[in-house]
Amino acid sequence: MSKPDTAAVADAQPKKAAPSNLLLRIAAALVLVPLALGVAYAGGVFWTTLVTVVAVGLYLEWLMVVGEVRAVGVSVAGAVAIALSGVCLAFGLVDFAVGVLGLGLALVTALAAGHRSWAASGFIYAAAAELASVIVRLDASQGWYALVLVFLVVWSSDIGGYVAGRGIGGPKLAPRISPNKTWAGAIGGFAASLVAAACWSLAGAGGVASMVALAAVLSVVSQLGDLAESAVKRHFGVKDSSHIIPGHGGLLDRLDGYVAAIVFAAVVGLLRGGLDGVGRGLLVW
Repeated sequence: MSKPDTAAVADAQPKKAAPSNLLLRIAAALVLVPLALGVAYAGGVFWTTLVTVVAVGLYLEWLMVVGEVRAVGVSVAGAVAIALSGVCLAFGLVDFAVGVLGLGLALVTALAAGHRSWAASGFIYAAAAELASVIVRLDASQGWYALVLVFLVVWSSDIGGYVAGRGIGGPKLAPRISPNKTWAGAIGGFAASLVAAACWSLAGAGGVASMVALAAVLSVVSQLGDLAESAVKRHFGVKDSSHIIPGHGGLLDRLDGYVAAIVFAAVVGLLRGGLDGVGRGLLVW
């Protein structure tokens, strides 16, 4: 389904955020950032619970975007599968969690009558975010450092991109997908992520050179994830995935870069360090 003309016209002329909206964004960040860091530091069942709740939200928002959320069977089957996999992960049963998610994907695909491939894609997206977020933190020695590195790269990419994009402007990065994003913003976000990674390395996360190199890749992956989510919303004529976060929109809007970065980080860490050493596999080179 193509994007409605009214939305296309509105997106064609990007507007600067109103002061009140900017204040809402800042206020939300002041609450959410300490919450994410605190729960991530606690780890275990606390982190797994937060991740699972967010993953269910990501899945339901995706269904809203693609127009499948009213299909009760699809919504319930996917949400229950993600929740049950979270229970398995809380007890350290990663294999069982993967099996539950596999059954969930089969159910979602079978029950979706409309946008079947889109519904399945949304389930995979949310499930991957859940699994990756949990297994990165599993590493007792390096999981916290690895997870915070991803946080810092994503947050600094967003902040640096916002500041540079609005302060410098210039040529658009991908005007047909996201008309507000500029090359200046992409470069500014990239540079900010390198600075953040270098600073985090001083806290014992790893060598400066390896952290900066890793941050460079993660920043690019994060920004590509942001563009991919924007492309999905544009395809379905949606501006925000929801309005659950004041000033930021929905979970998909806020976490698109994080999901891409954490999944990439988890794959690299898993390949290099195994399930019990994902953090070390990511950070130790």
